[in-house]
Amino acid sequence: MKRILIADDHEVVRSGLRAIVEMQPNWIVAGEASNGEQAIALALEARPDIVIVDYSMPLINGLEVSRRLRALRQRTEVLILTMHEDEELLTEAVLAGVRGFLFKSDARKHLIFAIEALLDGRPYFTSALVEKLLHDYQLNKQGKSGMLLTSREQSIVQLIAEGHTNRSISAVLKLSVKTVETHRATAMRKLGMSSTAELVRYAIRKKLVVP
Repeated sequence: MKRILIADDHEVVRSGLRAIVEMQPNWIVAGEASNGEQAIALALEARPDIVIVDYSMPLINGLEVSRRLRALRQRTEVLILTMHEDEELLTEAVLAGVRGFLFKSDARKHLIFAIEALLDGRPYFTSALVEKLLHDYQLNKQGKSGMLLTSREQSIVQLIAEGHTNRSISAVLKLSVKTVETHRATAMRKLGMSSTAELVRYAIRKKLVVP
């Protein structure tokens, strides 16, 4: 029996994904999580074969969930769902160890194929997604200023935008306050920003948080 964990902060989305998963023989939903921190805890407890996780999760985003599970040497595969068409997301997903990536709008059509591929040890990215992201990357490559934020830096920017202090971020990400401050300063330097308000606007623009 293959175990699937579903993580999304919207109950209606979790219900829809559960319905698709439970129609398949020998697949069961091992649990549901409404934020990234809960997704990690449930994954460690239930040890699912696959974690389906929304990119824009509260507290800890989907990429950080994947990165944390990899760091803990979990053999669970991660399938990221996103509403957002951004080549940076795919780049960061691959760097975070993600081997499955779908637009939410494609989930009904491609979810089963994606899970089957991951269960077989194969990555799954829809051809339309890859073509679009490669096209966007080629358009934006020349003249693109600045450096990409790392997955950890994005997680810290997300938590800042959600109103967390450096101390509470250190507790959520299990980092020292000094390390959080360093990542925060690095992210602001990369983005050419000097205030928390600018970071919040960046997080909203990049769909790290929902205003």
